[in-house]
Amino acid sequence: MSAERKHGYDQPYYEWSPISTRQRLTWPNNARIALCVILSVEHYQWRATNNFADGGVPGALPPYSHKSTELPGGVSGSGRPYPDVMSYSQREYGKRVGIFRVMNILDTYGIRATVAIDASTAANYPFLIKQFQQRGYEMMAHGVAINQMISSKMTQEEERGHIRLSIDAVTKATGSKPLGWFGPEYGESKNTVAILADEGISYVCDWPNDDQPYPMKTLTGDLYSLPILLSLDDEYTHWINKIQIDTYSKMITDAFDVLYREGAETGRMMVLNFHPWLMGTPFRSKYLELALSHICGHKEIWKATASEIVDWHRGQTAK
Repeated sequence: MSAERKHGYDQPYYEWSPISTRQRLTWPNNARIALCVILSVEHYQWRATNNFADGGVPGALPPYSHKSTELPGGVSGSGRPYPDVMSYSQREYGKRVGIFRVMNILDTYGIRATVAIDASTAANYPFLIKQFQQRGYEMMAHGVAINQMISSKMTQEEERGHIRLSIDAVTKATGSKPLGWFGPEYGESKNTVAILADEGISYVCDWPNDDQPYPMKTLTGDLYSLPILLSLDDEYTHWINKIQIDTYSKMITDAFDVLYREGAETGRMMVLNFHPWLMGTPFRSKYLELALSHICGHKEIWKATASEIVDWHRGQTAK
């Protein structure tokens, strides 16, 4: 209610912090930019259900809610009736073909990705897990499936179960508990930040509002935000805004040029989120390589995983 409003933000999750007033941020070896590439490796469910034994992923995981098979926070993606063969197959291209094309490009430029992987994919694609681990990729939890977005329609109990299922699946598949979280479709409820902190998550990528990491306000844990450049998220640009791929490639290089110039004053960050089912297609992958070639042709670039960036920033701001 208006009588109860106070000065400042109308949400309690972090403080406003103008970048012009912050202490100077220095990256390792005085790099101007910390470059982080996220690969969103996701499963598009055959049917909209929270029971993996019934139309989700055969034999993979138990349901996260024992009350109902209705999705309390789910979304249907394209909105087409299930089974949505076109959307299912199109996204599966990323795990069958596109991911290998993208990894080869990243190998060329010595970039270790941070993989946002959902529970369904983690449980059912051990070959991909091995490929990621051999390259030294970091893996963070990414929900249960791309069809299941966290929202305020979930109860707090349901959301915590959803998050725990995701974390546990990645832990079981990789042998290590994930440090980070990226919600499907950037989805959160008012409880998400607190639950992530309670569950020991170190950083979250759902808040695309800065060029540097920053701490979240939580009662437990030590949670940071690692903002993604939403305007350069390939799904946001191609799938939603229908931007042509040559224009998209130039958007990446233009953004880099600005951040690189500004990084001479204080360290900046470029977190790029790619989906292998999009950027792994033949015609798009060419432009991905062109953009990364431009970026990696510069000196003073720190190629890092998400947790490396967050940990370094923690150390800098603690001084």
